[in-house]
Amino acid sequence: MKLKIAKLPGDGIGPEVVGQAVKVVDAVAKKFGHEVEYSFAYVGACAIDKFGNAYPEETHKVCLESDAVLFGAVGDPRYDNDPTAKVRPEQGLLAMRKQLGLYANLRPVETFKSLVHKSPLKEELVDGADFLCLRELTGGMYFGEKGRRDNGDTAFDTNLYHRYEVERILKLGYEYARRRRKHLTVVDKANVLESSRLWRQIAQEMAPQYPDVTTDYMYVDNAAMKLITGPKFFDVLVTENTFGDILTDEASCVSGSMGLLASASIGEHTGVYEPIHGSYPQAAGKNIANPLATILSAAMMFEYAFGLMEEGKAIRRAVALSIDKGIVTEDLAGDGKKYSTSEVGDWVAAHI
Repeated sequence: MKLKIAKLPGDGIGPEVVGQAVKVVDAVAKKFGHEVEYSFAYVGACAIDKFGNAYPEETHKVCLESDAVLFGAVGDPRYDNDPTAKVRPEQGLLAMRKQLGLYANLRPVETFKSLVHKSPLKEELVDGADFLCLRELTGGMYFGEKGRRDNGDTAFDTNLYHRYEVERILKLGYEYARRRRKHLTVVDKANVLESSRLWRQIAQEMAPQYPDVTTDYMYVDNAAMKLITGPKFFDVLVTENTFGDILTDEASCVSGSMGLLASASIGEHTGVYEPIHGSYPQAAGKNIANPLATILSAAMMFEYAFGLMEEGKAIRRAVALSIDKGIVTEDLAGDGKKYSTSEVGDWVAAHI
């Protein structure tokens, strides 16, 4: 099978971790007899530096012409520390999601037996936790009208949602719940926000169409607490853009490191597969960043973009074994040997 993959490393540690994922993709392709064609493109701060645009038209064309996008991260301290900047790296990520119609972000959260002790939560709370966070990705405050008035002293961000946006993400949530343990939790703030009341209304209308799935509803503040006090409660958690962004970062404490959480953004056009961590500029160029989230994102790419489930499993098995054997970077090593980013990537690829 020929696999056309757009390679968008982005900023910070992005090029380093994507580089390791590419090693693993190449190893899988060799093992299973696939041909991979990569197309490189710029996004984020590096794209601003080169084109003055965080998501230039050239990059969008590369994405559209590919079967999948393997993406690193965007972000640069030059822009983080300048609130007046008109063009920002994060605009590139939002533009990519919007222009590709990627309305659903899937973030699986699971634990590894050998790493349960690394979680800041008690072992009995996280051991066996396995759930899927489904975040709406192209609506809400991140894309609603925003601005300043009163000479810049008043700011506003509009949390706008349309019925069709809510229906399609809930439909996806129910479909995934049916494939898992048939439990869907809708997270909102319906006691305060009108947009959340629309979410809950539509969910209540749709629930009877899925009688085999248990549907429950949870305010976002309660859901945040439940992720810490009882993460094994969740099976599929579906929520709006801003809440999902925050909750999925919080959920990283369940697995023990944000460097282990992969994601897939899917929708109308080419899907994007990326780690949930940011660009981590402090570690850029030091060869110390954890590449496993990006490598696991590549596993999701094989499964979701190409329907190649055995290839995805081969990556997951190799990652699990690397963790069991302690072939990990400094964030997971504890008192053990600390392996570099490239050493971990080399080991996983060689095992495959």
